[in-house]
Amino acid sequence: SDCEMNWHRYVSLLPFILLSVAQAFQPLSIRQVMRSRSHQAYHGYQMTYASRTEEEFETREANRAQPRTGLAQSLLNFALSSPLWKYVLVPQARANIVKTAESNGVRWNEALEWIKVQGPWDGQDKMPSGVDYPEYYLKPFHAYEEGNINWGAAWEQELAGRAVGARNFPEYGPNGEDAFRSAFDEALDELGSVVPQDSTIVDLGCGTGTSTRRLAERYSQAKNIIGIDLSPNMVVVGKRLLELAPKGVDEGGPWVTTIQPDDRIELKIGDAASTGLPDSSADVVNIGLVVHELPTAASITLCEEAHRILKPGGQLWLTEMDFDSPAFAAQRSNPLLFSLIRSTEPFLDEYADGCADLRAYIAETYQDVKICAATGRHYALIATKPIESRNDVADASQMDNIIDDRRFDADGSYAVADTHLKTWETKKNDSNTYMLYVVGLVEKERRVADACASIQLLQRLPALPVLDGSVDFKKEIISSLSAFGRFYDNETW
Repeated sequence: SDCEMNWHRYVSLLPFILLSVAQAFQPLSIRQVMRSRSHQAYHGYQMTYASRTEEEFETREANRAQPRTGLAQSLLNFALSSPLWKYVLVPQARANIVKTAESNGVRWNEALEWIKVQGPWDGQDKMPSGVDYPEYYLKPFHAYEEGNINWGAAWEQELAGRAVGARNFPEYGPNGEDAFRSAFDEALDELGSVVPQDSTIVDLGCGTGTSTRRLAERYSQAKNIIGIDLSPNMVVVGKRLLELAPKGVDEGGPWVTTIQPDDRIELKIGDAASTGLPDSSADVVNIGLVVHELPTAASITLCEEAHRILKPGGQLWLTEMDFDSPAFAAQRSNPLLFSLIRSTEPFLDEYADGCADLRAYIAETYQDVKICAATGRHYALIATKPIESRNDVADASQMDNIIDDRRFDADGSYAVADTHLKTWETKKNDSNTYMLYVVGLVEKERRVADACASIQLLQRLPALPVLDGSVDFKKEIISSLSAFGRFYDNETW
């Protein structure tokens, strides 16, 4: 039996061995880029940059995630399609996200047990007549063999969202998702988001309605907020949550966040690429963290549908992962690490390679297209449906095809710092976070001359065993700093 166990152990390492070989043979670069001092051309559209010199431009290009082909990609595809991968890595990816949630104060298991008994669920997941699943939608997603078409995925969708938020903003613990989504809100505001009075907002790929409810909460002037998702399970759970309106655990309730009922919200089962909504009926179409789960052609079709249902002058809001960011580019350059994400996201490679094509379509179809960094590895984009279509414009060259790209600073660095946990981490180390808080505060206030003095000061501070953002934690640091002749009150914190 010992030999049998060792045999299984060695065989389970095969995907990792293949990926290590793939990494060794990965080409340094295969993308040919057209360079200019002020813009870059992609498939017939131009993108303006904050950087203006050739050196700055090349610095940015070096940070981009490069497509993988040849041996590296073949080995990765083989490993990810093998039964071993299904039984080795997918369960590990799921266990990691659950551990991340629980480690950061998100009560995954308690909330899951609660939502399971809030049915009845059996027989509620019926598709409307005339709505069919595209082939890509039937693939396994997010560690679920049935993809999004099952109750497990629907019950856990909002739990996973809290865990993803905690990974992106670990300093906020169980409220990391609030910080994560706020970063997108602020980026859209920066780009000039507009929601008119008595407007209609359409949220494509809404899942259980997390993003739809947030849109309703942010824009009280909107008359209707319509969420559309292809998974009947997601929509049914989302509707049930609106009916139950549970309190979050921080308010003594059973759910991961407090849900406010809102009569303006309508969640519908349907294909976001063919909504059935009237032409020119929406003021805003939101597509949030959806297209990385689609083939590029399906993403373009989604934006085509958004263009059809938008009123002239209406806005498309697109928020997504940015593989031009140094953080994601570095992760993708390492097949072993990237496989941890790719194992539950079957179209992630195609998304990364197809971003230029998607933005090309948007630039050719919309106008006043602007993009900026939202987090250290995500972007927000706003595009406006023209008042006049290209067919109505006598000189099509008057349509600018320009994307105002604000994601990078003039020196080529990404405009927002990356706060995401490392791939193998589930929680921000308490002592490291304590050190960053104190050293950062001291440096910001210029209480000492240099970093060495900051470290000496830190070494003299008392150790703090628990970091949870509580009042006691703040008082502990205030007390520590006051011993060195400076008092910081709660308002300053």
